[in-house]
Amino acid sequence: MNPKGESQQNTGFGTNANNYGGRFINKDGSANVEKRGMFILNRISWYHTMIDMPRWRFLSILLLFYIAMNLIFALLYYATGIEHLNGIDAGGSDWGKFGQAYFFSAQTFTTVGYGHISPDGFLSSLLAAAEALIGLLSFAIATGLFFGRFSKPTAFLKFSHNAIIAPYKEGTGLMMRVTPFKNTNLTDAFAKVTIRMSIKENGVYINKFFALDLELERINVLTLSWTLVHPITESSPLYGFTEEDFKSTNGEIIVFLTAFDDMFSNTVATRTSYTFNELIYGAKFEPMYTRNEDNSKTILHLDLLNTIKRVSLK
Repeated sequence: MNPKGESQQNTGFGTNANNYGGRFINKDGSANVEKRGMFILNRISWYHTMIDMPRWRFLSILLLFYIAMNLIFALLYYATGIEHLNGIDAGGSDWGKFGQAYFFSAQTFTTVGYGHISPDGFLSSLLAAAEALIGLLSFAIATGLFFGRFSKPTAFLKFSHNAIIAPYKEGTGLMMRVTPFKNTNLTDAFAKVTIRMSIKENGVYINKFFALDLELERINVLTLSWTLVHPITESSPLYGFTEEDFKSTNGEIIVFLTAFDDMFSNTVATRTSYTFNELIYGAKFEPMYTRNEDNSKTILHLDLLNTIKRVSLK
């Protein structure tokens, strides 16, 4: 089925449907793109990677780096002669000596320096000085990464897992729901929705992009849930689409949302997408918020974000 409306060509995505794989935007908002053709260290920013990676992986990398660096220097101390480290128990086993060298390395790397063991000789002293410098620089970098992760403005918003086609006024509408899930204060929220459909023209599938008009594209404060509604009117590219049309069409709904976070005094942004396979035809969202017992406060039920009810469409 050919959609109505004027195609938008300034999306930044390609129009050749044969040259892309799957969706353009992943559910978490990241681009579904894998870059090749250049050495990995030239095409990957280690800083952005460390800032954006999950917390458990970030902490694991720091711990492994700390263990590995101390292991390397312990091997170097051991190789240059354990007798050049004053205070080590020379009568112990080889593993015991190596263990003492390892913990001397840890004290030097962190510049703690308890003083129980000290280097003796030029080579061991040079190693200790080099390790202390590397340790200082490493902790400075780690501190910067910690600060970058904690200070990075983040839009703590969750989108509903599915988009829906629901009754709206005298017709139907395309709806997605979003809600803040942390104690942030977001104001001046602005949403933009684009739809991509692979349309066959002259025997070749091409990607066409359409900007979808929203009932409200901007709200003053985003404290509760916000249902983004695109009325499916005669001017909509989805006008006349049936449930079978959605199932048979290769399409993707791309959502961009920005808001002002007064904690950081900065604008935060997030995005997501819904393929037509993730669209539920004939449903409506259940309310997410209720009053408390004494009617003095509104309760936002985050666990109801994806709760829908099946309805029939005329």
